[in-house]
Amino acid sequence: MNTTTYRLTDSDIDRLIDEDIPYGDLTTALLSISAMPGEIVFTTREATVVCCSEEAARILEKCGAAVNTVLESGTEVDAGAVILSASGSAASLHAGWKVALNLLEYASGIATRTRRIVNRATAINSAIRLVTTRKSFPGTKKIALKAIMAGGAIPHRIGLSDSILIFRQHALFLGGPDQVAEAIGSLKANAPEHKVVAEAECEEEALRLAAAGAEIIQLDKLDPARLGRLVQSLRASYPGIKLSAAGGINAENAAEYAATGVDLLVLSSPYFGKPADIAVSLLPAMEQ
Repeated sequence: MNTTTYRLTDSDIDRLIDEDIPYGDLTTALLSISAMPGEIVFTTREATVVCCSEEAARILEKCGAAVNTVLESGTEVDAGAVILSASGSAASLHAGWKVALNLLEYASGIATRTRRIVNRATAINSAIRLVTTRKSFPGTKKIALKAIMAGGAIPHRIGLSDSILIFRQHALFLGGPDQVAEAIGSLKANAPEHKVVAEAECEEEALRLAAAGAEIIQLDKLDPARLGRLVQSLRASYPGIKLSAAGGINAENAAEYAATGVDLLVLSSPYFGKPADIAVSLLPAMEQ
């Protein structure tokens, strides 16, 4: 998936830099090496789906370096590939080094995990789509969304403002199943440009929501065998309905869930795991 048009703003980039170097680089300045020319090179130590390489390049540029090479986000590479390189003064390279590395490693880790899950699910069901939840670490949503898109998924919900999803907690406040059915009709009338998604945890709930007119049923925390049977039952009665599976889906079980026949897998797991392993070479120009 091409994510080059998805950009962190200049203020986002400035904030990342300011977190690491709010008052200058004391060590580099006191060593009197700030003006010495050098080069920085970021290289993968393992197979990786690259992400936020464009933003890492902008970090280096904002710190005063000149970018020489940069791979596009979403590029899948083997160990040893050069992701990004730049030239500049020691001051500029040291200022951007860890900020760019941290961004690359965390975003590429998410993108790599996402791609692995996407590949395993689509190998079983080529029509299935993977979507990710709002469970990204607070303050990192823009980075997380770019990363999952680089890996081949799309956002399930960017936030509460962009979609309609009725949870069981909403149903409790409404007063029960009959009121939920009435609410679905009202939602479809008042927001006709949106699909109504409703969560169900059992067959009875799912059938009731489908009968009320929900266009997408999100089946939560069902094991693949039980889910497969429920998908068949719902398809028989409501052939046009869209079905999604959510709750505990990861690289190990994505293929099983894809085989159930659902249209969507709803994920949080790509956000959690180790960063990508990226090596950095930062050397004075005379040693290149």
